[in-house]
Amino acid sequence: MSRRVPIERVRNVGIMAHIDAGKTTTTERILYFTGKNYKIGEVHDGEATMDWMEQEKERGITITSAATTTFWENHRINIIDTPGHVDFTAEVERSLRVLDGTIALFCAVGGVQPQSETVWRQSEKYSVPRIAFVNKMDRYGADYYAVLKEIEQTLGANVVPITIPIGAEDQFCGVIDLVEMRAIYYDDERLNLTYHLAPIPDEMREIAQHYHKMLIEKTAEQDEQLLEMFCADETLPIELLKKALREATIRCDVVPALCGSAYKNKGIRLLLNSVVDYLPSPLDRPPIIDAREDQNKKLVHHPSDLAPFAALAFKIMTDKHMGKMTFFRVYSGMIKAGSYVYNSTRNKRQRIGRLLQMHANKQEERNEIFCGDIGVAIGLSDTSTGDTLCSEEHPIILETIEFPTPVVSIAVKAAENKDRERLAHVLSKLSDEDPTFLTKIDQETKETIISGMGELHLDILLDRMRREFGLRTEVGKPEVAYRETISNHVEENLKYAKQTGGHGQYAHIVLIVEPLPPHKGFEFIDKIVGGAIPREFIPSIERGILDAMSEGPFASYPVVNVRCTLVDGSFHPVDSSEMAFRIAARICFQNAFMKAGPKLLEPVMSIEITTPEDYMGVITSSICTRRGKILGMDLKNGTRIVKANAPLAEMFGYTNELRNVTSGRATASMHFDHYETVPFSIAEEIVEKRRDKNGKKAAA
Repeated sequence: MSRRVPIERVRNVGIMAHIDAGKTTTTERILYFTGKNYKIGEVHDGEATMDWMEQEKERGITITSAATTTFWENHRINIIDTPGHVDFTAEVERSLRVLDGTIALFCAVGGVQPQSETVWRQSEKYSVPRIAFVNKMDRYGADYYAVLKEIEQTLGANVVPITIPIGAEDQFCGVIDLVEMRAIYYDDERLNLTYHLAPIPDEMREIAQHYHKMLIEKTAEQDEQLLEMFCADETLPIELLKKALREATIRCDVVPALCGSAYKNKGIRLLLNSVVDYLPSPLDRPPIIDAREDQNKKLVHHPSDLAPFAALAFKIMTDKHMGKMTFFRVYSGMIKAGSYVYNSTRNKRQRIGRLLQMHANKQEERNEIFCGDIGVAIGLSDTSTGDTLCSEEHPIILETIEFPTPVVSIAVKAAENKDRERLAHVLSKLSDEDPTFLTKIDQETKETIISGMGELHLDILLDRMRREFGLRTEVGKPEVAYRETISNHVEENLKYAKQTGGHGQYAHIVLIVEPLPPHKGFEFIDKIVGGAIPREFIPSIERGILDAMSEGPFASYPVVNVRCTLVDGSFHPVDSSEMAFRIAARICFQNAFMKAGPKLLEPVMSIEITTPEDYMGVITSSICTRRGKILGMDLKNGTRIVKANAPLAEMFGYTNELRNVTSGRATASMHFDHYETVPFSIAEEIVEKRRDKNGKKAAA
């Protein structure tokens, strides 16, 4: 089978935004206008193609990223619709890692909202080119120009409008195409599914000329040939303008901006044209480079069907009929069903049983997946999210995907004893699918602890256990993912000597333990000279410290932001061993830690509340009673925007409380912001409760 579409006509794009900005509705319109669907599925009716999970239909939100493929103007567009809720940010992270371009959606009323900023920064991390689509121009309070200004000021983007609206709110009837300088009107009597072209109306000619000039100026700044023609006051050919704008977009120097109303079917064709005209193909993206640091000469694979095969597994799903499904993006080469691939991350050879192309939760059988495409493999039982798949003759390891650390935990157990083993099996499957869902057994209480990004995240996973696996569970109260660190610098000298009959155990180490700045994690420095401790024992000392850090000495929470420097020690030629030094290092670190001013850190959430003016008093009061800090209050479109920080421990159940006290008129969004020291009196209570729970004796 030959490639159906040349690689230069492939677009891998994602749709990203804050919750309720209209991502799934926009995707549904794209599928309709490109002929993929013959009926428009509405989110509020639970009929959206991309929201196929039962929980998504019931709640009207996107939970898992869904992939599909469609065609427009002889181009193949692979689309990933991502969630907007912060609890499912891992879905956005892994999608952006494998996409070539993205559509950043903004609400014409809400503008740049908290999750808009989060996903924008994620796309910047992976240098993904963007176009902006200001949606919901038909809503009361819609202001296209205010949103563009906010994108520039808040996100630091060089925005280039390529359309401007004709009217707004209930008067929004069309757009002006600034590239070709024409008006496009939508035909209301036919649900805006058809349109007609017209000259720019006289009352809008001046503003259209202003933004057309801005488009040319900003684009000319990025292109020498265009700049010369612009300075010479020559007429610029449309194709040259599009070419220069495309190149600047691919370099992430500019962000083309459009407007429309996906729900009212306005602006979708222009959006599709912009995806084709301005977002990159796989050929426009940099070649992939081997991520291994020990490579003297880095391997480079260029995007071509003829190059050695290399792909990144970015998502795992479990299907009750097909088993484990591995989503992957091909960066070079091609792969056939039934062939073998090499998992270079795990050093394993695996066979691909079947290849599929996904359309939400529907599958299309494929014999081959080509360079630049996104496919699904059946049969890769030993592959996980972030693994590299490649040819065994040309091994390469691609940069993996980094996921945020979970901040909420709960204890869970099977409602019936006969399901205890099945619970472990189900949790293993779910954690394979979701890298931000972690499970562990508490060694003291023997409880199963599950951790996630928020209450909604864990609630959805528990609901999936019940629906998909028929497993009833009992859960404890949510717990916060505290961390431990220290305030002071301490030097600790420890000798570990034990006689057990025959060979004994001996280790002697001198360790300096000191605090690091936030987000620095852990550093281990070896300053041993003169063979005071043999080199083969040094790794065991580091492992011993890490053992102690996994459950900190203060309250059994993980330790962060600590530097340990090994400065001296001694050994016994017979009794010293790797195990002796590992045990000694663990004890030495624990002793030093408790002398170095231990303290607890708690996750602090960034909160944005949108509320009518009437409820400002009760909202600010409720934030303050939850140990929160009000950071700012803005007025936008007649409503108040309250920005605040508050500890996660105080925010459980806040969304429901807010709904009750404001009669459902206020909304809040939260995401993890940073870790902060817990006040001493509260820290004492937490340590005491932890001590009681674990049955341990902890230092006061």
